[in-house]
Amino acid sequence: MNTNATQISTHFAIGGDLLVHRLGYGAMRLTGQPGNFGPYSDWEGGQKLLGRAVELGINFIDTAEAYGPGFNEELIASALSPYSKDVVIATKGGINKPTPDDIRADGSPKNLRRGCEASLQRLKVERIDLYQLHRPDPKVPLTESVGMLATLKEEGKIRHVGLSNVTIEQIEQARQIVPIASVQNRFSISDRNNEDVLDYCTKHGIAFIPYGSLGAHPLKQGAPLAIAQGILAEIANSHGVKPNQIALAWLLHRANNIILIPGTTTISHLEENIAASAIKLTRDEIEALNQMQTV
Repeated sequence: MNTNATQISTHFAIGGDLLVHRLGYGAMRLTGQPGNFGPYSDWEGGQKLLGRAVELGINFIDTAEAYGPGFNEELIASALSPYSKDVVIATKGGINKPTPDDIRADGSPKNLRRGCEASLQRLKVERIDLYQLHRPDPKVPLTESVGMLATLKEEGKIRHVGLSNVTIEQIEQARQIVPIASVQNRFSISDRNNEDVLDYCTKHGIAFIPYGSLGAHPLKQGAPLAIAQGILAEIANSHGVKPNQIALAWLLHRANNIILIPGTTTISHLEENIAASAIKLTRDEIEALNQMQTV
């Protein structure tokens, strides 16, 4: 294989002005179980993990009102508030979750305003750096949901607006109302069904924040990367790292607007994920990974 490693950027400016390290942290796992419902059982341990993440240079943390619901945002604030000036907290609204297995989209303007203002209080901030529509609500026109996010931005409660679980058509529709700084869709080395959305975001300078970056399901514990063999394992062995680290490294090489948010509940796994951002893949390795069979 060609031994010349490719060069990738280490940071990306969300919305053009929020410079973040491209290896962030998804805080969803720091909630009660099952179903990411209720407060995290090891609250102090969660605080320590979040503090360690910032110590290691992570300055982008992703959460949502639905995680807990609410408790995840409270844990982040208890661990990190007052925040360092370069730490960016992203949250999401537009979902109601009364029980662990009852998840309801509610993109009504009334609910989005309520959710945003509640997140402001829980996160202990005057303005949310990045507020994302968690999921389009089929019962509410997207223009109404995004219109409320635009209003909240005008009021100074939101700095940048993002979307999640959307199509290219929906992104374009939203961009007619307010600038869209980020898109968060499911995407990984084994699941590339949103590759068209990623390419659209790359073309237009929109941050792409893949969830499930290691093949995990949002309502299940663990990150079962089912393809940890074959070429992935071979490349991992050649670098002296684990297959999941190569899977993250591939994402960072895939496009410079990708910001990763792998989640974990252990500091050792957190450090392992961060180490993936230093892996330099060769062009031949990238091409081999590009050709891998996907789901």
